[in-house]
Amino acid sequence: MKTTFNKTALITGASRGIGKATAEAFAQAGFHLTLTCRDSMDELKIFSESLQEKYQIPCLSLQADMGCERDVERIFSHLQTLDVLVNNAGISHIGLLTDMTSEQWHRVLAVNLDSCFYTCRSAIPLMLKKHQGRIINVSSVWGAQGASMEVAYSASKGGMNAFTRALAKELAPSNIQVNAVACGVIDTAMNSCLSPEDLAQLTSEIPADRLGAPEEAAQLILQLAQAPEYLTGQIITLDGGWF
Repeated sequence: MKTTFNKTALITGASRGIGKATAEAFAQAGFHLTLTCRDSMDELKIFSESLQEKYQIPCLSLQADMGCERDVERIFSHLQTLDVLVNNAGISHIGLLTDMTSEQWHRVLAVNLDSCFYTCRSAIPLMLKKHQGRIINVSSVWGAQGASMEVAYSASKGGMNAFTRALAKELAPSNIQVNAVACGVIDTAMNSCLSPEDLAQLTSEIPADRLGAPEEAAQLILQLAQAPEYLTGQIITLDGGWF
């Protein structure tokens, strides 16, 4: 059932996983969508067309590297208005820090953290015109806990958490709320590099005794987009009681 009409949302990294599930949830709620991905444009176009047909909402799909300033500027050249920004695009890197190259380090930081700077800098003027808006960053429990073999990823998500809290204070007087969802282990392609044994070990550590579903993360993101205006600057953990 549609509950929101003529509201617009930009969701990055929307071709799969949490981003794709979030796009579906927002479309069902009646949002007009702009979706991005870097590598899976054919899949995103098909998905975008299916959302338009199923929910009767406009849905624009754009190919972009969210860690590239020019690409983000190009995305926003298509937007005249924006109510909700979901910063979901992200990459991981597993390995010893001593084996990591400078290029790999900067790539993780660019896609996971620089992208938030680029998108928020462009989104804020559009939201200020309405004196309202929601920015929702998709973070990770590793941003607070830190993960061995994932130093760059942990650092990028820790930076995202601090970014969220600071920007929320900056934008609160303008009625723009900024929050983050810190996900635990969600059943997405990002975890496909883990062996069945590693996944089983992770699952055994989670009190809920299972991985999270992308749809559960999407539901929480949609709830934040529609939450009371007084809710801002929060890092909300979705991890099945893990931490």
